[in-house]
Amino acid sequence: MDAGILVAMLSRLMSLARVDFAPRHGQPASGRVLLATLGSIAGSLAADAVLVVIGQAVFPSTRGYPHFQFPDYAKLTVIGVVIACAAWPVVTRITSAPRWLFFRLAVLVTLVLWLPDLYILHGGAPGKAVAVLMLMHLAIAVVTYNLLVRLAPIQPDVRAKPAPQHARQ
Repeated sequence: MDAGILVAMLSRLMSLARVDFAPRHGQPASGRVLLATLGSIAGSLAADAVLVVIGQAVFPSTRGYPHFQFPDYAKLTVIGVVIACAAWPVVTRITSAPRWLFFRLAVLVTLVLWLPDLYILHGGAPGKAVAVLMLMHLAIAVVTYNLLVRLAPIQPDVRAKPAPQHARQ
């Protein structure tokens, strides 16, 4: 493939994804990102636990399902949340539309994380249990996205100075 075509394709893809390396905002405060990370871990683990309880109540045949054991889902949840929370400050640096891009990345990652669920379904795992696992992935994404963008928001651009009072009239 011609290098020029490849560069043009990458440029177009970056444009579609709004990756412009020209943020017009300040970065989220580190302490706020840490707070959002801790909240996302706690909230995601709580959502997982609630979904397991509900899933087992609604589908009694799923009681004792190995992936519903706290140690099994907790370690993967924590790893996924930490990766997502580390990605938020990166996204805020590479785009002038971080919430727009981060939302789409959250959707994409959730869809990708459903692939192993579908694989174990194909391998004979109970469909009802897999449905609960898929809901757990969705809940983790919803909790983490919302806590990050709300508790660790981008900051106004400190370089942009407000217009003098006489110029605003």
